[in-house]
Parts: sequence; C-alpha cells; structure tokens
Amino acid sequence: MVSKRRLSKSEDKESLTEDASKTRKQPLSKKTKKSHIANEVEENDSIFVKLLKISGIILKTGESQNQLAVDQIAFQKKLFQTLRRHPSYPKIIEEFVSGLESYIEDEDSFRNCLLSCERLQDEEASMGASYSKSLIKLLLGIDILQPAIIKTLFEKLPEYFFENKNSDEINIPRLIVSQLKWLDRVVDGKDLTTKIMQLISIAPENLQHDIITSLPEILGDSQHADVGKELSDLLIENTSLTVPILDVLSSLRLDPNFLLKVRQLVMDKLSSIRLEDLPVIIKFILHSVTAMDTLEVISELREKLDLQHCVLPSRLQASQVKLKSKGRASSSGNQESSGQSCIILLFDVIKSAIRYEKTISEAWIKAIENTASVSEHKVFDLVMLFIIYSTNTQTKKYIDRVLRNKIRSGCIQEQLLQSTFSVHYLVLKDMCSSILSLAQSLLHSLDQSIISFGSLLYKYAFKFFDTYCQQEVVGALVTHICSGNEAEVDTALDVLLELVVLNPSAMMMNAVFVKGILDYLDNISPQQIRKLFYVLSTLAFSKQNEASSHIQDDMHLVIRKQLSSTVFKYKLIGIIGAVTMAGIMAADRSESPSLTQERANLSDEQCTQVTSLLQLVHSCSEQSPQASALYYDEFANLIQHEKLDPKALEWVGHTICNDFQDAFVVDSCVVPEGDFPFPVKALYGLEEYDTQDGIAINLLPLLFSQDFAKDGGPVTSQESGQKLVSPLCLAPYFRLLRLCVERQHNGNLEEIDGLLDCPIFLTDLEPGEKLESMSAKERSFMCSLIFLTLNWFREIVNAFCQETSPEMKGKVLTRLKHIVELQIILEKYLAVTPDYVPPLGNFDVETLDITPHTVTAISAKIRKKGKIERKQKTDGSKTSSSDTLSEEKNSECDPTPSHRGQLNKEFTGKEEKTSLLLHNSHAFFRELDIEVFSILHCGLVTKFILDTEMHTEATEVVQLGPPELLFLLEDLSQKLESMLTPPIARRVPFLKNKGSRNIGFSHLQQRSAQEIVHCVFQLLTPMCNHLENIHNYFQCLAAENHGVVDGPGVKVQEYHIMSSCYQRLLQIFHGLFACSRLKQGEHSQPLEELLSQSVHYLQNFHQSIPSFQCALYLIRLLMVILEKSTASAQNKEKIASLARQFLCRVWPSGDKEKSNISNDQLHALLCIYLEHTESILKAIEEIAGVGVPELINSPKDASSSTFPTLTRHTFVVFFRVMMAELEKTVKKIEPGTAADSQQIHEEKLLYWNMAVRDFSILINLIKVFDSHPVLHVCLKYGRLFVEAFLKQCMPLLDFSFRKHREDVLSLLETFQLDTRLLHHLCGHSKIHQDTRLTQHVPLLKKTLELLVCRVKAMLTLNNCREAFWLGNLKNRDLQGEEIKSQNSQESTADESEDDMSSQASKSKATEDGEEDEVSAGEKEQDSDESYDDSD
Repeated sequence: MVSKRRLSKSEDKESLTEDASKTRKQPLSKKTKKSHIANEVEENDSIFVKLLKISGIILKTGESQNQLAVDQIAFQKKLFQTLRRHPSYPKIIEEFVSGLESYIEDEDSFRNCLLSCERLQDEEASMGASYSKSLIKLLLGIDILQPAIIKTLFEKLPEYFFENKNSDEINIPRLIVSQLKWLDRVVDGKDLTTKIMQLISIAPENLQHDIITSLPEILGDSQHADVGKELSDLLIENTSLTVPILDVLSSLRLDPNFLLKVRQLVMDKLSSIRLEDLPVIIKFILHSVTAMDTLEVISELREKLDLQHCVLPSRLQASQVKLKSKGRASSSGNQESSGQSCIILLFDVIKSAIRYEKTISEAWIKAIENTASVSEHKVFDLVMLFIIYSTNTQTKKYIDRVLRNKIRSGCIQEQLLQSTFSVHYLVLKDMCSSILSLAQSLLHSLDQSIISFGSLLYKYAFKFFDTYCQQEVVGALVTHICSGNEAEVDTALDVLLELVVLNPSAMMMNAVFVKGILDYLDNISPQQIRKLFYVLSTLAFSKQNEASSHIQDDMHLVIRKQLSSTVFKYKLIGIIGAVTMAGIMAADRSESPSLTQERANLSDEQCTQVTSLLQLVHSCSEQSPQASALYYDEFANLIQHEKLDPKALEWVGHTICNDFQDAFVVDSCVVPEGDFPFPVKALYGLEEYDTQDGIAINLLPLLFSQDFAKDGGPVTSQESGQKLVSPLCLAPYFRLLRLCVERQHNGNLEEIDGLLDCPIFLTDLEPGEKLESMSAKERSFMCSLIFLTLNWFREIVNAFCQETSPEMKGKVLTRLKHIVELQIILEKYLAVTPDYVPPLGNFDVETLDITPHTVTAISAKIRKKGKIERKQKTDGSKTSSSDTLSEEKNSECDPTPSHRGQLNKEFTGKEEKTSLLLHNSHAFFRELDIEVFSILHCGLVTKFILDTEMHTEATEVVQLGPPELLFLLEDLSQKLESMLTPPIARRVPFLKNKGSRNIGFSHLQQRSAQEIVHCVFQLLTPMCNHLENIHNYFQCLAAENHGVVDGPGVKVQEYHIMSSCYQRLLQIFHGLFACSRLKQGEHSQPLEELLSQSVHYLQNFHQSIPSFQCALYLIRLLMVILEKSTASAQNKEKIASLARQFLCRVWPSGDKEKSNISNDQLHALLCIYLEHTESILKAIEEIAGVGVPELINSPKDASSSTFPTLTRHTFVVFFRVMMAELEKTVKKIEPGTAADSQQIHEEKLLYWNMAVRDFSILINLIKVFDSHPVLHVCLKYGRLFVEAFLKQCMPLLDFSFRKHREDVLSLLETFQLDTRLLHHLCGHSKIHQDTRLTQHVPLLKKTLELLVCRVKAMLTLNNCREAFWLGNLKNRDLQGEEIKSQNSQESTADESEDDMSSQASKSKATEDGEEDEVSAGEKEQDSDESYDDSD
C-alpha cells in the first residue's frame, strides 16, 4: 500500500522540482515495466531521441538523470530550428510528440523527463545559473511543441491519481503540475484553463488542493476572471476546498464586485468552518474589503467570529492549565495544541492586516465604538483593541479615548477583562509592553473607574504573563509610586498589596524593585507609608521566603535612620514603618493551614525582635509628645486591625498599658495643689454618690505644668529627672489601652469601665463675665483645656459605644451630651481668641504647622505668625496646610463633587460665624470610630440610679436629643464624603499640602469603602426612624402655627437644629445611593417594586421639608433612586411635579433682609424642573408669562404669587436657566428634510413657533430688568438661540414656506422684533462702554447678518425674491430712544423677508401705519420714518 498524506494548507507547493534531485540520492528499489541497464545512454532510432541528441540532450536509462550538453536556451533554440527546418514540418511535430509519448510509457523514463537535467562537467562553468530545468519544461518552452505536450501531460496525469508517491518518495502528480508553473509564454491560455478546470473536477481531493493552489503560477492575467468564476462555483459545490480556493482568489486579479459576492458567500458559511481553516478565510475577507464597505464587513465579522471561534473549547482550556502548571516557560510553538496554534495564527493574520491597512484598524475600532449594549461586548473586542493599540501608533489616542468611554459607561467590566487574559494570554503576552503603556496612561486619568481598570491591567498582566513581564509590571508600579501623584501612588500600592497576596513567590523575585521605594519616601503620605511597609514586611518576613534577610536589613536601616531624625515628618515615617513591620513579625499564624504548629507560634527569638523594635520606637519618641501620641495611635491601629500573637499581646499588656494609670489617673478625693491660674475642680463625673476610692483624670495640672512652666515656654525636655507626661497623649494612650484590653478579654471592658464614669480635674469652663477680663494666654489655656477634654470624651465614646447594658448606654449618651455642651462653650472662647492654634488631635500629619482657617482678618494674623515660625522649619515642612484644611472643612459633605459646598449655609449671622470657627477646627478633634454610630439605634434608654443598698431608687430617661443627633449625623456625613467621593474629585489644588485632606479620617481610610457602606446600611432603619420623627416634628410645628413654620412661637435654635438634622439625613441617604460601589443584593421582591416603594416612602416627606436645601437633597435622592428604574417617562413626571411644588412654596427666610435660598441651589432645582418636565416650552412660558408679570406688578420686596421663589433678587437665576434650557431644547430638534411627512413638518413648525414666542417673551424682559447679569445672559444665549434657528429651523422653512406661508410669515415677524431688540442691546453695550458686554457684540452681529443672508436664500429658493428688501437701522437703546452720539447710522444687514406677493399682506401693513414690507430681521420701523428700499 502506498500511504496517502493530506497536504497542509500552508505548504509551499513549488519545492517539487528542486527537491527531487536530492530525493534521488536515496537508495532506490523498484520494479519497472521494462528492464533497462542502469546508467546507460538511451539508444533508440526514433525521431524524438535523435532530435534531442542533435540539440544537446542525452537521454539516460535507469536512475541516471538526462544530461544537458549545451546551455538550456541554446538547446531550445536549436531544437526549434531543427523542427522548423525539417522537410516534413509540421508533420515532424506529431512524430516528435508521438516519440515522446512512447518514451514516457516507461515509468523511469517519465520520471527522468520530469526531473531536472544533469549538466555535463565541461559545460557547468559556462552556465549562467546553477539551476537546470527538466526535459518536459524545456520542451514546454518551445511554442510549436507546447500545446501537444500539455495535452500529453493531461492525458498522462490520471494514471497517477491514486498513486501520490512512488517507491522513492517522489510525488508524480505534483511533479507533473509543477511543469506548468512559471512558463515564459502560454500559447493557448484559454485551452489550458479549460483543461485544468476539467482536471480539477475529476481529480481526488489532495490533488485538487495542489492544482488549485498552483493556478496563479500557471495561468496568465487574462485568464484570472474565468478561473475566478469557475472557482467560485466550485466553492459552492465543495466546502472542503474553501481554504485553497480563497488562498488563490486572494492572489488573482479579480473584479471587486466579484470578490464582494465571494466574500459574502464566505461570510454566510463562517459558522460552519473549522477552526484550523479560519486564518486563511479571515485573511481573504480582510484583503477583499474596500474603503466603502470596511465598517460593515468588520462589524459582521466581529459578531460572527466571536460567537463561534474566539472562546476556547474545554480541551484547549485544559491544555492552558497544564501549561501554566509548568511555569509557561515553553514557547507557543512546541507544547500548545493545534487549536491554540490556530488561534495564534488567526490573530497574526489580523495583526498583519491592520498593520498595513489603516482603514481596517479604524473600522474595527469604530465597530467596537458603535456597540452600545453591555452584553454585546466580547472578549474578542478587548483583544482587538490591545492588538491595534500595539500595532498602529497612529491610533493609540483613538483607542485610548474609546476605551475610556467604554469604561465610564460600564460596557467593559472586570469580568470581561479577566476572561480576556485567561483565554488569550498567549496572544496578549507578546504585547506586554503595549498593555503596560496603556495601563500607565489610564492611571493618569481623573476618573476613578478608569484608574481601577488600569490597575486591573497591571494585576492580570502579572498573574498571566511570564517572569519578564512580571518584572516589567513591578517596575511600572514602582514608577507610579515614586511619581508623587497621590491617586497614582494609592492605586499602585493597592495593586502591590493584591500581588503580594496573589503570588508571593513571584513578588519575592521582584522585591528588590519594591525595596528601592525606600529612597523616595518624602512625597508619600502616612497612609501610603503604611501600605508600603506592609508590602515590604510581608515579603521580608514571609515564612515561605527564608532568603529575604537583605530586605529585613534595609528596612531596619531605614527605620532606625528615620526614628533618629529630629524632623517630625521623618520620625513619623520611622514610627509608622516600625509598627507596621512589628505587626507582620508578630502576626498570629496559628490559623494558617500551611504552617505547622511549631512554625506558626512566635519563637522567643522573634518575640525578642518584636519587643526590642517597639522599645526602640518608644525610646525615640518619648522626647516629643506628638511622636509619642503617634506611636500610641499606630500601635492601637495595629492591635485593632491585625491579630497579634498572644506572646506579643501579653508583652503589650504588661509594659506600655500599665503606665497609663501612673501618668494620668489620680484619686478623685485628693484635689491637686499648686499655683494654678484657675481653681481646680473635679467635673463631669457620672456617679452622684461620694466614694473614697474614686478616680479622676489629672488633666488641668498636666496642662498647666506644660504651658505655664517657669520659663514661660512649653516644656520640651525632661525636668528634674522625671519622665515627661504630656496631656496630648491622654486620648491616644487611652485608645491603645482600650483596644489592648478589648483584644485580651474578647471585647470585655470591665477592667477599665471606671474611666467612663470618672470626673476630670478641670475648672469652671463656662466663661460668663470673666471672659473679657482674661488675658490672651489664659484664654488660649482654656481653649486647650476644652479641646483636650473633648478629645478625651470622644475616645470614651469610641470605647464604650457598643456596650449593651442600659446603664452603660445611658452613660455613653451623657458623654455625648457633654461633648455637644463643651463645643458650645468652646465656640465662645474661639470667638474672642482669633490667633489661637489648638493642640493636635490627629498625629499622622506630615507637618506640625497646622492652623485652623477662620475669617479673613484672623487668617492674616495666622499667616503672619506662621511665617515667623516656619523660618525655623526645614524646607520639607514649609507648606502650610491651613488653606487645605479650610477648603476641606468648608466643603459640603455631598458625595457628588459638582454640588459640594453649595448647601452648607444653614445658619446665618453670629451663629454661622461661631459655628464656622468650630467647624474649621475639626482636624484637631479625635476621630470617631464607625462603630460609634450604633448609638443611632438608641431611642429611649432608661438609666437606673441605685441607692446605697444597690437597689433601684429611681429611673431617669436618657434620650438621644436633637443636638447629639446632629453631632453624629454631621460626623457620619463627613466620613461618607471622605470615603465615597472619588479621590480625584477631592484633589487638592496645586501647591497645597496634599496630606492634609485626610486629616481626621486616618482610621477610616484603613477600611475599605465597601466595608464602610455596609456599616452605614445597617443604620438605615434607625436613620429612617429619626427622619420620620423629624418629619412629625415639623408637621406638628406647622399645625400649631397654622401652617407658618417660622412663626413667633417657634424656638429658632431648635428649629435650626432639626432642620440641619433633616438635611444631614437626606444628604447621607443621597451619598449612599449615589455610590457607584452599590450592588443589588438578593431580595424576594423585584427591583422595580422595591424602587417604587422607596420613592413612595420618600415622597411622603415633601410636605414637611423645612428648608430649600433639604428640598434639593430630597429631589436629588429621588433622582438617584429612579435612575435605576426603567420607567423613565413616569419617573421624570414625578421629579418635575415635586420640583414645581418646591418652586411654588413659600420658604422660611433666615434673615429679614435677604432670602435663605442661595442662587446655586435655586439654579440647580430650576434646572431639574425644566429638564424633567413634559414640555419645557410650556414651563418656560408659564414662568415668564405668568410668574414674571406678577413679580413686576408686586411691591419691591415681594415675590411672584405663583412662584414665591421668584423675587427681584432671584430673577437673574430664573432668567439664566430659562434662556439656557430654551437654547438647549431647540438644539435637540432635528432639522427638517423634504422627505419628512407633512404632519412632521407641521409639528416642527408649531414647536418652533412656541420656542420663538418663549424667546420673545424672555428677550423683552430686559426692558424691565436691565441689570448687568441679565443683559450678559441675554447677549450670550440670544446669539446661541439665533445660531440654533439658523441651523435647525431655516432648513424646515425652506420647504414649508409654500404650504404654510402665513405660519412662516408670523414666525419671522415675531423673530424679527426679537433680533431688533438684540441689535438695540448691542448699541446699549457700546454706549455704556461695558467691556463685559461688548465682548459678545461682534459674534452676535455676525450671526444676525448670517440670518439676513439665510432668509434671502430661503425666499429665492421659493421664488419670492421680490419680497426681500434691506434698510438701514438706527442705533437705539433698550427703551427705543435713538442714540444721538453718532453722526452716521450704523448700517447693519437686517433679515427682512415677507411673503409680499400677497396684496392682502401689503394692505394690512399699510393700515397699521408701518412700511409695506414686514421685515423679519433687525430693521427699525416707525410709523413716522421712511427707508430707502434696496435689494
């Protein structure tokens, strides 16, 4: 049996002749039909043999090659001449061919004729080329022999159909076909084509494949069209020949329309094509596209290709797993399956096409860009974007823009990206550098979602690529960390944290790069330092990586260097780094399944290392109160968030925490004695009975010893050999003590619950009359005392807020009341102590030069003082963060950045000023833990008072009052803003201290946003209860005062507090539901039903809304919830109705002289109303046509009766919004086309009539309200409206004029008067020389002139050219008076058009006393004036 071999589609079919001679060197053993003596010259008397011999070819027998004695061209020429000159020509041709046929009946002889001839040795030097042709090919080069020999070959070929190879491995059929390739001339191409196609129809499949792929080398260009048609028919009949046929069609010169049909045929069959055939088919499709149909073809190809072929089968995925388990070190060519190789080849084909055809790459991007649905985006799309990004440098910006838009819209999500890398990582691996470049670009974005996507690119590149790419990823992340851009640094560090957990062994190989960041710590914030040292410590002290001592040594060196610095900024780095490293070293690994019990427990040596490191930190920080407090805070955070080994925890309990009592706690019955400026009293104790063993916090004496030392300056060193104890460390030290006790006793705080009750040694804090008589130093001392007391109480609340017993809850609520009371007292002191700088409450700051920003005069003093102090500081701490603190604390806690800072204007007058003083000192208060807000669950808690025999004597009701509720809600609102607002939206301006933004939120920043959202969602029920209670309060208030909520019987302070609580609750709800991190949980009810119930619930509160700010927040909250709903029309109606109710409500004013509604808030609500109302034009007409006339006819300080929010003060806001929304809505009207139906024309014409009428009403209001802001709005939006009229309305008038002449006439008459008024406004701006107005005049006049020309063109189009004439306009002011200051009138082209062919229109105009031309532009018309008509 002769084995059959299917030829690969990618083989080159031309190597037959050249390789044949090599093949013949192998030993041969075959049986021949005739026996010949080997290597002998053929002796034959036939004409064929003789003529060949005469011409220079010696025929050999057996296995020897035929010998060529002369040059190939000389042989052909001599044989041709011999045949032509032969006496029996042309009969000699038949005899010659007959001799050939007889000769090749022997298989050996036939084979020798097909193989190349052997040149004689003496002739070789004279040969121009080393290659010699076969005898058959030489004979085919002679024109008179070619047709007969071709016929002979085709008759001979069928004998070998089923014998692909003879015994010496020579494929005779392929050898025969190769003789026809690359002939210098084809005598009868048409006949040859016919014969070949007939042969293809009967040949076996493997030979069909060979013949088809050889066609471009056989046929001339003139035969390509016929062959193409034949092949296309064959393509329909035989799908197995699809690949060779398409391969050939790509190489033929064919008509584009024909290729289009073939391509469509292939596209229809794409779903049934095998994976291994796909690369050739895709190549044909991409090479056959034209510039006109590229987008259409790519869109169809993208859809079909992805669905059928781009998700790997399970067998290929299994092979991937196998490859990854081997380290993926092998190349893609040796170990991958054939299917994976086909996919790689497919992408190579695509890559080649887009590299050389710009239209294909652009069309592919456009096809992806046009895909709108999230579900339609496939893995294939992302791979293509990456390929085009890496291949075409010109399209990088385009792809970057498309990708960003897709990420923003949520079309490309994390799951899709993960699938892309997991399925096609072998394809993406070659584009590693381009993918990292794209990730770097995305990380520079201002959008958080885009930054997150860039970080995922880094993460998956590290996960799926090889070692080299992993090194590049880590290098890129380190570059981001050292860039100094806060958002980049945070993101890069978060990725490093994930990679350390994901693949610690791979990260260990790149640890040297991460270690290099230690040289660039100057521009890194405290929170970022924690992350960095966590990464390094995890790598250095991981049990799986024993060879990491070099990282440990470098970290110890850096930490010791920073701890020994005298600059607080560097000492902070050392403290945070050391505590973080100690936490990793002492981590409790007892629950780790991968470690044995011996390795899991902390050894004595390791415990010694941890304790010595912590003692080093303690000794280096005890000279500075701020450094000590920072150390306590960092240690407390470590204990709170990390589970430490029991040995380390025990050491903490026996050393550091035992010092607290010695430092700060004294007996309450022994009042300290000393030369204190104020009498010392034990205040704020919660136990009402006397006891001899009570304790108290020794606060005032400690503060006095620090601030009123003998030298009059602060104590900065140890005195009399005694250890320095600063009251600054009181709250941080207690936090450490509390968390340590809590961790050791599983949350039980009985050991320290006495600190909740104990009093504090203070003095009478209520200022009273003595405030004015105090010196500045005494007032500062009292302020510091109150700040420290407040911070102590805040930490007390942090500690005991989760206690469950009613008695403890009551005490915590009492402490909360104390905080609110002390804040009121503190406001009084701060109001008269303008240059006071409070003691720090949060210590992880980069500089100690932090001052509260108050009012302008105070700020100047602080800045002046700061300059003197900062001269002694190092360069690194020169930038003051006071402005930053001001910006942060003045900002409204609205998670929506565009509205932040707009609604925080609750109080007015003196109350507002004092609240501002305290509000800006927020950074100096201790941070409340998120657990504190569990207090919101409290309704009424009963506190038991026990008698001496421990029996219940009485009960006292302790309630969470409005001031305490407001205190908690304000803090929660600030926390939500800090966590849920994207970091980019809160970016600090250039040259501001970026580290100050997170002051006061240090503990919060160490938790994930998702965790914070979860905690706050647990508070939804109690917050809704509070909202309902406040709602009931305002309803009762309105009922008692007959609907007037700010009547004489209302307590103003209580009213303001309840109103603020209302606003904060709505603000918190809005922040939560607007958070992009929210996901729909599992619920039995459908989403639409839940949304409907939520909206209905919130709508019930609209009657009790106490202020305009609350109304705006309620509207925004409803909008955020309804965004998730599908019933958009119904939802818009709800929002519009509610917004209109709020606009039509009389709101209580905070001041008699001015309204309590800010312009920004009114602008926002009015925009919401007009954007959601069913008909914007009707709404504008109602306000401008009803509300404004009411305002004009009302007294000076009154408002419109229909719209009470519309006053003379707020008119400019209404006017600006109405003009802007009118211009926006007409821009959305599609320009009419002649193909539209008559009904559409009429509807659009009616709409434009309404729009122009609204514009006319608004524009005429400037005659009454002529203030600068109103005129500015009119100039700006007037021009935009005229431009929209030109682009959107004039095309409609072009083909509506004939059928709706009167309507068009009326429309232009109205618009003419409006444009004339705009012209008067231009004159008014010039005569008043107001540059803010005149800058709009040139563009407006240009637009008005364009309008004239456009109207003239419209009339000419409708054969009414005679109806158009121009006149000169006089310059007039807003009241219509002529401006006399100019000698000549300014000639302005005015649009004037009319349907003047109508005699009735003329007579009507004449009767009215006007010109008999109704101009629709800016032409001036008075009954007593005449104009010169001109064309």
